[in-house]
Amino acid sequence: MNKENKRVLQNLLFVVLGMFCFGFALVPLYDVFCEYTGLNGKTGVQYVSAEQLQVDTSREIKVEFLANTNDGMPWEFKALTYSINVHPGEANRVEFVVKNTTNRDIIGRATPSVSPGLAAAYFKKTECFCFTEQLLKAGEEKIMPVVFIVDPAINKNIREITLSYTFFIQPGSEDKTASQDISSLDDVSKLAINTALTQY
Repeated sequence: MNKENKRVLQNLLFVVLGMFCFGFALVPLYDVFCEYTGLNGKTGVQYVSAEQLQVDTSREIKVEFLANTNDGMPWEFKALTYSINVHPGEANRVEFVVKNTTNRDIIGRATPSVSPGLAAAYFKKTECFCFTEQLLKAGEEKIMPVVFIVDPAINKNIREITLSYTFFIQPGSEDKTASQDISSLDDVSKLAINTALTQY
C-alpha cells in the first residue's frame, strides 16, 4: 500500500471515529440543550429564590400534576394534589407519593416534563425529588415534595401548565442494591453466602 492510499485510509478512519463520537454524544448534548432552553418541555435543574421574583397577584395560572411510571418500573406513583392555582412569582409546594411494591430494593430516577413547552423555561423548581436518584427499600413508601415558582416573565397568554413526572428504574440498580445488602451483613453471614456460592 503506497503512502497516498495510507493517507486516505487514515482520513477515512478519522471520519468514521468522529461520526461515532458525535453520534454517541448527540443524545446527552440534546438533553442539555433542551434543559437549558425548555425545548420539549424539559425543565432541568433550576434553583431560584422566591425573594428574587416579584409576585404578580393580578394573574393566576392553573398548574396540573401528572405521575407516571415507565414500563418495567414496579412502583406506584401518584400526585397527592391534582391541580392548584398559583400567582406567578410565588413559591408553591405540592407532594407526590411513591411506593416500591416489590420485595427488593430499587433505585429510580424521575424525569420532569412541562407543557406547553413554551412554559418550561419559566417553571423554576427550588426543591424536587427529580434532582437526585431515589432509593426505595422493599415495600417502602415515601412522600416526595416539589417546591416551584412560575416566573412572572411567562407569556400572559399561558393560563394552564401541566407538570408531569415519569419514574424510570436506574440501570443496574438491582445489582447495586444487592451489593449494598451483602456488604451490610456480618462476617458470619458473608462467609455462609460465599461458601454456598462456591458449591455451584
